[in-house]
Amino acid sequence: MGLFDTLRSVLGVNAEAGATRDADPEDLFGMSTAYVTMEADLDFVPAGAAALCFSAVDSTDFDAAVDEVETILHAGQEETGTEFYHREDDHGYHWVVLEDDDPEDLVTSVHFAADTFEEADFGSRLLAAVFGFVRPRDDRRAYWVYSFRRGAYYPFVPTGSHERDSRIEFKLAAVLDGELDVEDDESYWYPLWPDGDGHPWE
Repeated sequence: MGLFDTLRSVLGVNAEAGATRDADPEDLFGMSTAYVTMEADLDFVPAGAAALCFSAVDSTDFDAAVDEVETILHAGQEETGTEFYHREDDHGYHWVVLEDDDPEDLVTSVHFAADTFEEADFGSRLLAAVFGFVRPRDDRRAYWVYSFRRGAYYPFVPTGSHERDSRIEFKLAAVLDGELDVEDDESYWYPLWPDGDGHPWE
């Protein structure tokens, strides 16, 4: 199974079939307090970036929903300074990437984007919201991934080319469980490998 098929399976069809609860964009606001815990208890600070991953559909209504998302983010950019861009990766998935030093602004912007898709009846196209962190002492990156098909978060800590630090992932899950709705089935902790050395959306 190739990377494209695996991603579609884990964050898409299989995850939807095995869903234990409905996804809710309001869950994204849990990251507002998780940022504080990540820094105070785990020494990970916000990386100043987050992203929303979705799959497209050939539809004028869907195109209109994407345009509305970009219009909302443009308006927010003037108010909060949150920069954003929209890109399609090598596997055909789309990412709305947000950059801001204020984690509250990132959470709010990701929520606005996700909620806009939901209100336009395209919530089923949402795959994941990804929030980036970094540990200053060694530049170790960590991510919290919200799976819309599972309605839950899971940690992802890459250490190199297709390698991950499971020890740190379990520690993050243990500390944040209760503050976030952490996915209890580790088979759904899917690694979102970046194309290079950057973030998963790069």
